[in-house]
Amino acid sequence: MKKLLILAVIISFGAISLYAQGELNQQQKVFFRNEKSFAILLNTDGVGVSYRGAKRIDYRNKNLFEIDAGNLKLNKEYKQASIYTQGSFIFGKLNSTFFLRSGFGRQHELFKKTDLGGIAVRYFYSAGPVFAIYKPIYYRVLHLLSANEYELKEEKFDASIASPLDIYSKASFAKGLNETKVMPGLYAKGGFNFEYSKEDKIIHAIEFGAQLNAFPKKIPIMAGSNNKSLFFSLFVSYRFGIILDPLDPESNKLSNIFRRKKNN
Repeated sequence: MKKLLILAVIISFGAISLYAQGELNQQQKVFFRNEKSFAILLNTDGVGVSYRGAKRIDYRNKNLFEIDAGNLKLNKEYKQASIYTQGSFIFGKLNSTFFLRSGFGRQHELFKKTDLGGIAVRYFYSAGPVFAIYKPIYYRVLHLLSANEYELKEEKFDASIASPLDIYSKASFAKGLNETKVMPGLYAKGGFNFEYSKEDKIIHAIEFGAQLNAFPKKIPIMAGSNNKSLFFSLFVSYRFGIILDPLDPESNKLSNIFRRKKNN
């Protein structure tokens, strides 16, 4: 009887130890699943790239920090082919415009993956400062000197350029860099994330949503009155990244994102 009691105690302590170990493993899976990811953005007013860090705060929520960069366009921009060269230009465009922004936000998981081949559904939002960076565009403009003689001058677009036929081509992008201006503003963004990776520590996701870049003044992108200070757009993006696991530093390498899973 005494031997059976000792055996029962040993088994009980073993079971408690195993249960505690399993509970610890579950906690590690939950609380050590911070993320580092990158994305390619397709917006209705341009394209861009994104970096995002996500830190888990509880079972379903994460705090976000992100940095985005891209270009800003107006709907009235139409490319025209030059009749003199193989290049193209946008008639009436004054400035090439880009944005750089960084902000904080939150991500909430609505539905978890039932298995590694499933899809996790989350919503997210973020906000912070944004900077519009715009530089003037220079054109190579034809000026009539005589009946059969023209002169090429590099200059900005103005009212003297009556038609696309007056433009020979665009000048080098470097022309006008010293005239670059910056306008600060605020942005807000929100959307849904569908994460579908079949590997536990790799992130592959599709996101879509809406965003607003707001500035105190209209940005002079085009000649005329179509410029604006509020840029509302829809976006879709492909996001890829890794789960950061402090217990397995080797798995935190970015080179693991597109590695092929080895068959056991």
